[in-house]
Formats: sequence, structure tokens, C-alpha cells
Amino acid sequence: MKIYQTKEIRNVAIIGGNRVGKTTLAETMAFHGGVISRRGSVDDKNTISDYRELELERQQSIQATVMYAQFEGVKINMIDCPGFDDFIGETIGSLRVADSALMVINTQNGVDVGAEIQWRWTKKMNKPIIFVANQLDHEKSNFDETVKQLKQYFGASVLPVQYPVNAGVGFDSVIDLLQMKLMKFPQGGGDVVIEDIPAAEKDKADEMFNAIVEAAAENDEALMDKFFDEGTLTEEEIVRGLKLGIANRGTFPVLCVASKTDQGVKRLMGFIKDNCPAPDEVEGVETNTGKILKCDAKGQPIAYVFKTAIEQHLGEVSFLKIYDGEFAEGMDLINANTNTKERISQLLCIAGKNREKVEKAVAGDIVGTIKLKGSQTATTLSKSGDEYIVPTVYPEPKFRTAVRAKNSSDDEKLGAVLNELAKTDKTFIVEYSKELKQTILSGQGEQQMNLMKWTIEKLNKVEIEYLAPKIPYRETITKPAEAMYRHKKQSGGAGQFGEVHMMIEPYYEGMPNQTKYPIRGTESTDLPWGGKLVYNNCIVGGAIDARFMPAILKGIMEKMEEGPLTGSYARDIVVSIYDGKMHPVDSNELSFKLAGRQAFREAFKNAGAKILEPIYDVEVFVPSDRMGDVMTDLQGRRGVVMGMDSEGEFQTIRAKVPLAEMNKYSTTLSSVTSGRASYGMKFADYQPAPSDVQNEIIKKYEEENKDDE
Repeated sequence: MKIYQTKEIRNVAIIGGNRVGKTTLAETMAFHGGVISRRGSVDDKNTISDYRELELERQQSIQATVMYAQFEGVKINMIDCPGFDDFIGETIGSLRVADSALMVINTQNGVDVGAEIQWRWTKKMNKPIIFVANQLDHEKSNFDETVKQLKQYFGASVLPVQYPVNAGVGFDSVIDLLQMKLMKFPQGGGDVVIEDIPAAEKDKADEMFNAIVEAAAENDEALMDKFFDEGTLTEEEIVRGLKLGIANRGTFPVLCVASKTDQGVKRLMGFIKDNCPAPDEVEGVETNTGKILKCDAKGQPIAYVFKTAIEQHLGEVSFLKIYDGEFAEGMDLINANTNTKERISQLLCIAGKNREKVEKAVAGDIVGTIKLKGSQTATTLSKSGDEYIVPTVYPEPKFRTAVRAKNSSDDEKLGAVLNELAKTDKTFIVEYSKELKQTILSGQGEQQMNLMKWTIEKLNKVEIEYLAPKIPYRETITKPAEAMYRHKKQSGGAGQFGEVHMMIEPYYEGMPNQTKYPIRGTESTDLPWGGKLVYNNCIVGGAIDARFMPAILKGIMEKMEEGPLTGSYARDIVVSIYDGKMHPVDSNELSFKLAGRQAFREAFKNAGAKILEPIYDVEVFVPSDRMGDVMTDLQGRRGVVMGMDSEGEFQTIRAKVPLAEMNKYSTTLSSVTSGRASYGMKFADYQPAPSDVQNEIIKKYEEENKDDE
């Protein structure tokens, strides 16, 4: 295979909502690019993109698939991305390395929430967009309404450069406004027939062409001056202005295709070749040292691992974007994130399920390799190891579930499988919570978790079950209280004796020291689970030897790790040890640890004990006509609406909601809005639970643990 130079490469992510035709478009582009000799179809389950067992079963993309096409001297690297928000991590990783994006829109349905979500990510990552109006051959296709919606949602910079003459059943013609010609596409592909624009379409075409000329001029000051002077631009100037506008997100062109019947796809590929930026023509990527990587083939080799996949016959496959230099088989590199050595055993040019070995690849290209020892997604390989790309930012988890193996003998195997899956998806987080005594899986939604369950059970042969995750409550106090406890044990020989008197009070930032008892020493601890413990030594007259004070603190910490109310962590407490007694023979560290533990427990119960619950900042992105239903549901979850913002036809609702009320919220939100809304959530703080909720939590805890008493 030819070694393509940086200027000869175009990297595009194919994005959009679910079932808009992304995979069919990618398949058709691969066909025209000579990668396959016959087009497969999603219905027939034989595309090179959706080849994994679960994708074939569901007939939808689950993972991003790297593909390519060779077209008129240019290599177009394509990444076919899934449409569901649950798998947004795949799209984010793909956008990280793409230089532009094709946003596919189903002209039957117009703009969907998937397109809106992915638009926001392209905006965050400053990626140029070309809109692809697809399925123009469907009887319910409506191009004009689709363009109207695109402008409503994404602004006036949306610019049709083609429009269909006969959208619907029998579609075969578009007016190409850049060439000012009518293009006829034979059914099933073939050479395009180019004709003059019919008289009936001339006025409309002229008006839309003038809009293109004006948009091209707006992207360059010199072109704008010429446009004002002469009222028009040359074809070359229009192309230059349009390319500038695409690169800086000043223009979002709209092209027409019917990918299933192979109409308009070849012209789209020509547009990508001529107008999408090459890797060295886009804004560079900043490394941790502040260096800007501009895809320089003459630089030191640097590549970013943007995706890791487990393939049945290859094992772990790593997908790389080369940012600088040249990569070749047998090259020794360093993983800059872990400072470990790696070797490139093979370089693969990947087209879905098809792979071809290549000896070399240059800056800007996207390739695959195998057998990397520890370089998973979002790591960087370089020759020197001293520069790596700033990590990609993935969304916060918004769905939690606990998991366990149905057979306890599979626990160790399940742990290994979960860790492997976490390598392939940066939005899938696995954590064993010592506090909750559960393995917690966090991610983007229920579909993602169902996919993981299918993979674990079908491919790894471990039967599992999902459980409602426990809530990481915190316990604290609201008023001072005192208590004493004497630990005394005599069982022949040396006994145990320790007596501790303590006062506890709520801690808050900037509080004054208590004055009831003189403080001889203070120890302040930032607790691993949040909050503080302040430990005051107020002993006078040697009632307790100083050597036993650490043991008392240890006993207190043990009880704070398992709070008296619900077994949750306790926080924000000041403990003052002001008196006690010792025995000259029987007192030891164990005695005072146990006495301190029990005295703390007794004082806690009399100190206005309160349960704190985790509160999350929740943002819901919802169509305006469904806002009332969503707000009603949030309020039913004890949510407090903090504000709203308008974005086109959508509203962003900002609320604070207890984590305990967010279980399976993604499923409910989808049901309430017919799948048109999305949301994100992030931990905010801990707040006191209402009395009725606290009583319910305590009652439930006592019932669950009554057999342990």
C-alpha cells in the first residue's frame, strides 16, 4: 500500500444520531475508495464496520470503527462512530484525532438529540463540520425542513452547497451550487451525468450561489474587500474562502446523499478531498510541556492512543494518531504517561474488520498496532518520553450500578474481566468501594451497562447480576455532647482497664476552640472521605498517660469509619479528651482504644446525629415542549431547580438532586422525552437529609443488619 504523506491525508469522524445511515455511508465510501469490491449492508449484517457479534445482533454501531478510502491521490481515514449517547466515549476519542467531522442527518426526521449532543462536543473540541443530508430517497424525506432545523439549532452559518431536485422516491438529481450544474446519479452508483441547470431551477440556484459567495468572502478580509468592490469572486477564490470557513467553524456546508442507493457519495468524497483540512492545516495539539504538535513528518515520533479494542483473533489492538515524525515496524518507544518501554511489532492499516500490514506511516495518519504492553486509551507514545498530549476530557459518569458474580468462585475472574473492559472504554469506571462493600460500575447509561453484561456473560462466560448501588452517606453531629466509657476485663492473669471521658462537638471552618476544658495539644486530620476530625488533648494531672492518646484516637477513627447510625463514614467532628482513669497493671493500648471507641459511640448518639446525603449537580438538555414533564419528574426526586438556559429549540435545566433519587434516571428521562433528552451529573456536596428520609435510611439499615446484632 502507498505511504501517504501528511498533505495527502484527511481524517474525518462520521457522527450523528442513531440510525441515520452513518455505517452505510462509511461502507459506500470504502467501496468507492477501493477497500472493498462489494458493498455490504446493515440489514444483511455484512458491513466491514459493524462486524462485532453484538453489533450484528442489534444492527447498530456500539464501538467506533476505523476505516479508510483511497480517493484521487488522497487517503481518507474515516471513523464510524456510534449514535447513542451511552457510547459517547467512543465518539469523543474519535473526535480527538479527527481533523473534521461529517454530521449525518436523516432527512426523514431532521435534527435529533444525538446530533445536538455531538454538536456540543465538536464545539468543545473545535472541530469543523460538514452536514450530510442523507436518505433523500425516502418517501418522507424533507430537505428544506432539515436545513431549516439545522439553521435553528446550529446557526446561520449552515450553508447548503447542494440541494435535491427530486427528493423522495425516485431521487437521483441535485443542483451542485459550487459547479452550478445539475448532477444525475444513476441508481446503484455509476458515473455521474452532469447537465446544465434547468430553467425552472435557475433563479433558486443563483440565489443560493450568491449566499455561498458571500459566505466565502466573510472568511477572509481580502476576499471581503474584493467582494465589496466587484460583487463576486472567482471559482478559485470561492473554494479558498469556503475551505477557510470550514476550518475555522465559520461555515458548515450541507451536501446531499442517499448512501443506501449510492447517490452523491462519490461527490461527497471529492468535497472532503478538496475542502477538509489536512492534518497539518488544523490547530495543533498542546502537550503538557506547552509544545504545539502540528503533524510534522520531520519531527520526533509522537503518537496518541485514542482507542483500545479487544479483537477475537488479534487480542488487544491499539489505534494511534501519529502527531509527529514517522512510525515503522520494530520501533522502540516510551509510554510517556507511565514511563515504560513499548515496541511497535506491527503497523496495520485498518478498514473495519479488514487489516493490511504497512511498513511505515507518517505524521497525520491513523494506524493500528498490536501487543503493546500497557499503553491503553488516552496514552502517548514518543521517542524520548518527555512530551505527551493533554488527556482527552471525558464526561462525568451519570449511571451507577453494583455488580457481583452469581457464583462467588467467579469473583476473581470477574474482577479481571472488568479491568480489561475498563481499558477499552474511558467512560466505563470500575471501583470496589470499601465503604459500601460493593463493586460499583459507573458509566453513561443503562444501554452501556447492558452491553457490558452481555460481553461478560457471552464472551467471558461469567454469570453476573446487577444490584442497586448503596448510597455513600455521611454521618455528623449538630450539637455538643459528653460521654464516658470504662473498659474493664478480668479473665485471670493480666486484665484490661481504660476509662475515657470525652466531649464532642460539630466542626465548621473558622470555629473557635472550645473553652470548657484547657487544650494541651491539638491534632487536625483531613479525612480521606471528606471533612475533618479535630482531636484535642485536654488531660490534666496525668489522668491518662500521653502514650495512650494515640490508641484512643485509633478507636475513635475506627468508629468514624463505621458510623453509629448507618455504618457510613462520620465527618466534621471535634473530640476533646478531658479526663479518664488508668490502672498501674491492667491499662494498655487495646484497653484505651476500646474505651475511646465506645465513648465516642455513646457521645455521638446524644449529639444530634445527622445523616448527610450526596447531592449532585444535574444538567438536563431537553426539548422545550418536554420541559414541564422533566421538571415535574425532577421535583418528584427531591430536586431543586437552580436555573434554566435556552439553546435553540432546547432548554438546559440545572438542578441539585440527591444521588439516592437518581437511580436509573437515564431510563426514565428517555421514557418521558421519547429519547430526545440527555443529561449529565457531577458531585456537588453533602447536605443534611430531611428527617423523614433520615428515619427511613436508619430503619432500612437496622433491618438489613438485625441478624448481625
